[in-house]
Order: sequence, then C-alpha cells, then structure tokens
Amino acid sequence: MEHKTIELDVREDIQNKLEPFAKIMNAISCLSANDIFILHVPFKPVPLYGVLKAKGFEYEAEKIGAKHYRIIFTKKGGEKDDSR
Repeated sequence: MEHKTIELDVREDIQNKLEPFAKIMNAISCLSANDIFILHVPFKPVPLYGVLKAKGFEYEAEKIGAKHYRIIFTKKGGEKDDSR
C-alpha cells in the first residue's frame, strides 16, 4: 500500500496574522496509518504537538533557518481520522 505525504507551509499565514489551525486540521483529515504530514512554520508549534499526538501522530522537528522549522508528523496505527 502506498503512503501519502502532505506538505503545508503556513509561515506566510502566520506572518499575516492568520490562524492556520483549521488549515492544518483539514490537511491531516485524510491521512491514514504511516502517512506523513510535513509542516513548515516560523517557530516550534508546541501546542500543536499535543493536539496531533492525541490524533495518533508522532513528530520530528528540524530547524531549517532563523524563522523556519520543518515538522514531520507521522500517523501511527489505526486508520483514517474520522473525528473531524
């Protein structure tokens, strides 16, 4: 089975003072076990880690630049998230 990877960059949204939470939740809604969600943000989104952990994701954070982090979330176990 092929695994899906979704990549989302919300740095511009945050720079423009737009809340990206709904965009992020929409992006992960179609992910199943072992699918990957890559998020680009200007800082470590610590509150998001807990939210996505509760939805079955593990993460790795990588600092790319002064205001650029790439967070790789991997969906563990279970199937598609139908809790939205």
